[in-house]
Amino acid sequence: MTHTVRIGNITIGGNNPPAILGVVNISPESFYSDSFTPGCQVLRRVESMRRDGADIIDLGARSTALNAPQLSVAEEKDRVVSALKDLTDCGLPVSLDTCHAEVLSAALHYDIALINDISGLSSKEFAAAAADSGLPVIAMASHELPGDAKNLASTRTALSEVLVRAEAYGITDLILDPGIGKWVAGRDADADWELCRRFHELTVYDRPLLAAVSRKQFLGECVNKAPHERLFASLAMLYHLMEEGANLLRVHDVAATHDFVQVFLKVKKSHE
Repeated sequence: MTHTVRIGNITIGGNNPPAILGVVNISPESFYSDSFTPGCQVLRRVESMRRDGADIIDLGARSTALNAPQLSVAEEKDRVVSALKDLTDCGLPVSLDTCHAEVLSAALHYDIALINDISGLSSKEFAAAAADSGLPVIAMASHELPGDAKNLASTRTALSEVLVRAEAYGITDLILDPGIGKWVAGRDADADWELCRRFHELTVYDRPLLAAVSRKQFLGECVNKAPHERLFASLAMLYHLMEEGANLLRVHDVAATHDFVQVFLKVKKSHE
């Protein structure tokens, strides 16, 4: 892989070790309720993640789980702005998880270093705002709606579409998200397992790859456990995805993931 993306003092991709993107969830509607952080505790949560080994934090104010309660764009913006006010000089680069141009535009008045767009730049308004910001972008495999690719072939087509959109808007610092998870009706767990098994094939796009599997439904179905009991399943899948070329790990459990990555890197180095 020749393309790398610089975020703060962290370089994603190439021969660099996988970086940890810690989820800071300010949405009480989240599928994993234990991860919810009230606005008044966001800075404390980020400081804890920094101590635990996070490289970047991913701030999100809207649950993107299928069948999650509806949230207006205005409410999402208010949550994001309130949190960002407390995160100036927090010690970690901040990624904003949103696919609404209005939310992004408001957040750009504060200190963010990365944009996480689950709509894969499919919104012209959002893509233009992202391009104008000059910030790196994580873009999910999406045709028209977030995560609407339903199998590996569709995912590969969607990622190619994402690359075309990024080029059209002059976005060169790009991290690709294959969109593992049940984002739309009609997508079943087999699609997630196929993506994970063949994750290495996605390195063909020559861009850093995001692994975002933390506590997701397909893992829960495999081990028959609820979200709060899926840490071990998540770590097991992360090991496989790091083997397959994952460069950025989006996780709820920073401390456990940090230790896990250190052991992974140590054992890999011993085999060189």
